[in-house]
Amino acid sequence: MLLLPLLLPLLAGLASAVEVKRPRGVSLTNHHFYDESKLFTCLDGSATIAFDRVNDDYCDCRDGSDEPGTSACPNGRFHCSNAGYRPQYIPSSRVNDGICDCCDTTDEYNSGVVCENTCKEMGRKEREALKQMAEVAREGFELKKALMEEASKRKEEKQRKLSELQDGKKEVEEKVEALKSLKEAAEKPEKDAKELHQKAWEEQKTAERAAKDQAKAEEAFQELDSDGDGVVSVAELQGHAELDVDGDRIMSESEAQALLGDSSQADLAQFQSTIWTAIKEKYKAESAADVQPLPKTPEEEDQGTQPDVHVDPLSPEDDYDEEDDGEGEEESDEDAMDEEEKVPPTMPSSDDKVVEDESEKMPPYNDATQALIDAAQKAREQFEEADKSLKDMEESIRSLEKEISFDFGPHGEFSYLYNQCYELTTNEYIYRLCPFNRVSQKPKHGGSETSLGSWGSWAGPEEDKFSIMKYEHGTGCWQGPNRSTTVKLSCGKETIVTATTEPSRCEYLMEFVTPAACHEPKEFVHDEF
Repeated sequence: MLLLPLLLPLLAGLASAVEVKRPRGVSLTNHHFYDESKLFTCLDGSATIAFDRVNDDYCDCRDGSDEPGTSACPNGRFHCSNAGYRPQYIPSSRVNDGICDCCDTTDEYNSGVVCENTCKEMGRKEREALKQMAEVAREGFELKKALMEEASKRKEEKQRKLSELQDGKKEVEEKVEALKSLKEAAEKPEKDAKELHQKAWEEQKTAERAAKDQAKAEEAFQELDSDGDGVVSVAELQGHAELDVDGDRIMSESEAQALLGDSSQADLAQFQSTIWTAIKEKYKAESAADVQPLPKTPEEEDQGTQPDVHVDPLSPEDDYDEEDDGEGEEESDEDAMDEEEKVPPTMPSSDDKVVEDESEKMPPYNDATQALIDAAQKAREQFEEADKSLKDMEESIRSLEKEISFDFGPHGEFSYLYNQCYELTTNEYIYRLCPFNRVSQKPKHGGSETSLGSWGSWAGPEEDKFSIMKYEHGTGCWQGPNRSTTVKLSCGKETIVTATTEPSRCEYLMEFVTPAACHEPKEFVHDEF
């Protein structure tokens, strides 16, 4: 690719040395069309004219080919020989315009402007630049050869590893199935034993609650049976306004009889079986709540002390314990002093709560049940460990299959870019290229990342397919298309993103240098101009 540009100055120099006769402004390749011994036919075939009308400063041909050395034709072209540098064409309108466009000054032959021939100096600089490019190409290609060798080894290693994983997968699957069966077999007796333990505990708790409720019922019966005759009567129930049914705070005779099952009295057995269930939610709850501290005397107000009362007021931290309430009937001062256990109940302390919570906890499993639980747990852990190994193996297989499926170039030279990312920081953004994955940009001074496209395909021309990468389906623009990025690859000794632009809205162009894009250089040609 570098040979042709280097040969052009040589050809131009040879042409000037031979001095093939041709009209001014005509290139060496077209000189045979301009034979002064014949009529001239316009290059587009539009007309045939006498040769003396060529370069007569009058345009006869539609394509301007009869005026290659003047500015007569608006569409004409002037050829600069530029011996020592590269030949070039310029628009004929620039001929004799007072500005030297050809480095050999031939375009200003009749303008009176004195120009300096800079072709040799320009040729020298270009040859120096081409020489440096050739050196970079040589070094880059040497690096590329190393990349190709490494890619070949890497691919063989990954294919070998993939084969091993695929071969070993069946064995691991069988192990997982076997451990799953063992786990399920161990979990069944564990489940049965735990359910049996749970059931026994629940039955025990039910029995304890029933016994406790029965004891409370007996205690309540004894309290309601104020005359101690072994039965609870209508009159005795009427003394407990908290059992009122219609909410008028009065326990009427008919309401009391209704509680007693339309009877005048009830013994302990009847009380426990029917009456206690109906009254236990109300019994004492309301009367206890109605207990208030006695008012302070004037002396106590002055001294800021509490009176010597027979009922302790509730502290902010205390509350009633419905299961341990005191008497429902109002007590006399003497009774309160003589019988300390009958003062209004207070909230249990935090220690009492802990004890109650502990009593609600299910007791430890017996040794036989615990052994079944331990065996099932061990079986579960073995299964989970094997199942995790299988999932990890499957993920590795998918990852290797995906990597191997990529087109990394004719000799895998681009494979070293896989799973790598390269960044370019500008004044506003940090651009990030992850080859074969995605391109993104992020504000330099904070903000969320924006996708500029995910890997699509190689998109270079047919003769140089691996010179362009295409990334598509990025974050959508506001009222516009999804963002996309074209990455142009060029030869270099480093792997680096050199530039990023947005030539069209939401379409980005990234310049990427890599040794993998280098081609085998042609021999450098030295000219002698």
